[in-house]
Amino acid sequence: MHDQLRQSTSSCCCAASRGGQLKEKTVPSSTSEVLASSELDSPSAGEKESGRILIEGGRFLMGTNDPEAFAANGEGPVREVKVDSFYLDACTVTNAEFERFVRQTGYQTEAEQFGWSFVFHAFVPSQTAAQVRTVVQQTPWWWVVEGADWAHPEGPDSHIRDRGDHPVIHISWNDANAYCHWAGKRLPTEAEWEYAARGGLIQKKYPWGDTLRPEGQHYCNIWQGVFPTKNNAADGYAGTAPSRSFPPNGYGLYNMAGNVWEWCADNYVTNHEKPVMADSKLYDEVRKVLKGGSYLCHRSYCNRYRVAARIPNTPDTSTGHISFRCAANVSTV
Repeated sequence: MHDQLRQSTSSCCCAASRGGQLKEKTVPSSTSEVLASSELDSPSAGEKESGRILIEGGRFLMGTNDPEAFAANGEGPVREVKVDSFYLDACTVTNAEFERFVRQTGYQTEAEQFGWSFVFHAFVPSQTAAQVRTVVQQTPWWWVVEGADWAHPEGPDSHIRDRGDHPVIHISWNDANAYCHWAGKRLPTEAEWEYAARGGLIQKKYPWGDTLRPEGQHYCNIWQGVFPTKNNAADGYAGTAPSRSFPPNGYGLYNMAGNVWEWCADNYVTNHEKPVMADSKLYDEVRKVLKGGSYLCHRSYCNRYRVAARIPNTPDTSTGHISFRCAANVSTV
């Protein structure tokens, strides 16, 4: 396993990467206090299709100059970007949708091929936790769990039977591309993703405005409490939420902040003078862009559920909080 890993340059709660360093597990395997009363296998609200929404093209102000921004991640500066019209799915791809893809094609995800994936420690069943020996060095709440994959999100003792409408997780960039190709779609570019996430608003911090909880209401699934020791799940979810949770943004898109990180087509760069797309040659180790934040993001540590936030990861990485949604060209639909 260790010869598959390289040095990671990311440093947030989302830093689990097949490009990162691992170490022997030293955290206790009993971490039940982190989980709130809501169970991971909460009843499904049904298996709805992701759908698609026409996003009319235009120019917008991408990025941010907000003092809260992570400058090293290339969140700024603010720049004007033109986006052509395109389609974007209203929701992330669900477990039910991905299961149909696997049944029809026999596809094996990279997590299945590697034989392991990264799982947040509090979600690992006790029987599985006893077998875990390795964690991420800089973020020891990420455990390397043998047998964790999209169908077994917390390891071999888990399942997705009651999570058909939740976003599929443990999906690498390469897996996401395979699904998109099968579905006749593609991954959105970072500019498309951010343009759509803003929902027609100009330079707002979140897809709905500048206030995290308008009138005290929760608009996204993020960490509630003290990271990484206590999550009270005040927004209703300790782990993933169904793909159509919370009010949609101005374009009718769900969960563009929090819940799961979403892959974009682009290679990751921090100098935005020359936009670089997925077919460009950058480094020996090409990394891809992730947007949106996840259920693990908290203001005290990650704070990357803002629209302009972004992180990199290697295209073979899979974790318990990475997923994707599909886009399509107007001319191909």
